[in-house]
Amino acid sequence: QAPGGKSEYRGSVKEFPNFTASQDAEALYNAMKGFGSDKEAILDLITSRNNKQRIEISQAYKSLYGKDLIADLKRELTGKFERLIVGLMRPLAYFDAKEIKDALQGIGTDEKCLIEILASRTNQQIHNLVEAYRDAYERELEADVLGDTSGHFKKMLVVLLQGTREEDDVVSEDLVEQDAKDLLEAGDLKWGTDEAQFIYILGNRSKQHLRLVFDEYLKISGKPIEDSIRGELSGDIEKLLLAVVKCIRSTPEYFAERLYKAMKGLGTKDNTLIRVMVSRSEIDMLDIREVFRTKYEKSLHSMIKDDTSGEYKKALLKLCGGDDDVPRGLWGGQTLGSPASMTGAPSGALLEGFHCSPGKGTERWSGAKVEHPHHGLDPLSLTSIGGRAVLFPLCFQGAGTDENILIEILATRNNREIQAINEAYKAAYHKSLEDALSSDTSGHFKRILVSLALVGSLFLQCALLVGLWFSNLTSRKTPVSS
Repeated sequence: QAPGGKSEYRGSVKEFPNFTASQDAEALYNAMKGFGSDKEAILDLITSRNNKQRIEISQAYKSLYGKDLIADLKRELTGKFERLIVGLMRPLAYFDAKEIKDALQGIGTDEKCLIEILASRTNQQIHNLVEAYRDAYERELEADVLGDTSGHFKKMLVVLLQGTREEDDVVSEDLVEQDAKDLLEAGDLKWGTDEAQFIYILGNRSKQHLRLVFDEYLKISGKPIEDSIRGELSGDIEKLLLAVVKCIRSTPEYFAERLYKAMKGLGTKDNTLIRVMVSRSEIDMLDIREVFRTKYEKSLHSMIKDDTSGEYKKALLKLCGGDDDVPRGLWGGQTLGSPASMTGAPSGALLEGFHCSPGKGTERWSGAKVEHPHHGLDPLSLTSIGGRAVLFPLCFQGAGTDENILIEILATRNNREIQAINEAYKAAYHKSLEDALSSDTSGHFKRILVSLALVGSLFLQCALLVGLWFSNLTSRKTPVSS
């Protein structure tokens, strides 16, 4: 549970059990003493403790050795890995304060950093940030922002810095309609743009209220609010208001997009990658991973793995907390969900460590090695997404498979993915998924599965897993001749 028991905890980093701050402080001291340092031990320990526990470790370290842990870590580590580890050692409010301080100082301003932090934080997080900035730098954050920004961008940042967004879930329909009308009149229906109206409404109204305003705006204008912002505004104020709208709609989706853009193409925006992974690891990383996998058809884990290296990569993957390309209870280490990871697998590939869920009518494979039987077939002719690896499940025909696999596939996909499974199944097995379900299941179970299949993949490999399930049922029903 989240603090206060309000909702399910959606962070990837959890409280470490049987935690002793002094023991961890001693372990870190030993990892850094002498010539060189044990970076693996440092990253394993720090990434497996939550922020509260890390703060206690820092306090114990100073009590035991009279030294500042962050200063020692800075001395022993270098580059991106150092920035990541040191970031994890700070309380979130102080981490945000340091990021904003870095964004404001020096030549130029990192507007993208300011936008990301101030558009996404809650009222309480904003208040904590302002206090942390004052404590760490003996300066007022608002004054520094005023001195380093200008125009309507500056005005919106100051509004967000107040941390006074309404939090009442009770919404007035009349006010929703009025706000939608005011936004339309401030933009599309006005010669020029009344930026102050956009700033006031988007900077102060509650999230629930604004979601309804966006729906009403679409109804009366015929286009989403984002299109009007792009058409009426430009520059940093446009980017800031679009970020606010994205966070109002879905904060995890906003951060999934930030992570994707940080890693796509040539080069990596490491500052963005570090900032998001550190700041969201104990808030909504599981939700970000889920959105990332759905939106970009590859897991956050796999993209980090492909885009980074060394201890830096290992630490980021620990913060990520898992690979969503690996279906639960299938086979260890073999990714199935990511189109990028599936293309180009050799036709003679060996599968290792396949595990069937134990249950009625199943057998368990452990450490099995199975040669791919389809040497003469080019699986790429079936789909460019699936690649050769999608035929791996056919290696296990007759081994017996738990119904849980079928349930997991059909019960956890969205409508678009279900439709893709239907099409891929028909292409692979020359009959409809509905017919197969109807002929091989019965009763309420059949009706539920057929309903799920009709409402709406993991693309072709999911369809093949469904086919495998039916093949195994058939093989169990058919007597073996002597």
